[in-house]
Amino acid sequence: MKKIELYEPAMCCQTGICGPSIDPQLLEVAGIFDQINRSDQWQANRYNLAQNPQDFVENGTAIKMIHKNGKKCLPITFVEGEIVKSGEYPSLNEFEAFTGLSLNHVEGEINA
Repeated sequence: MKKIELYEPAMCCQTGICGPSIDPQLLEVAGIFDQINRSDQWQANRYNLAQNPQDFVENGTAIKMIHKNGKKCLPITFVEGEIVKSGEYPSLNEFEAFTGLSLNHVEGEINA
């Protein structure tokens, strides 16, 4: 199974889609990752600096980037262990290009 990983800045919860004001971009990323994980070809994981610091440490590349560039390099997107984007979230089209999957834009609320 292929793997896509997203190393994100510190957020209040695992997905960042909680609280009184939800960032629509984080909502879309959560929906995209849900779609990716429903495929039988890909595993998609998100790591939040506040919730999963050990995952950052275990990924030597992610922690080195933070030490070198600061937290401004987050989020960092890895596909099969290689960095494909940093400093901003990939777009829907980029996620489709990374995975080869046809994904849907997510709007509104999702079930957590």
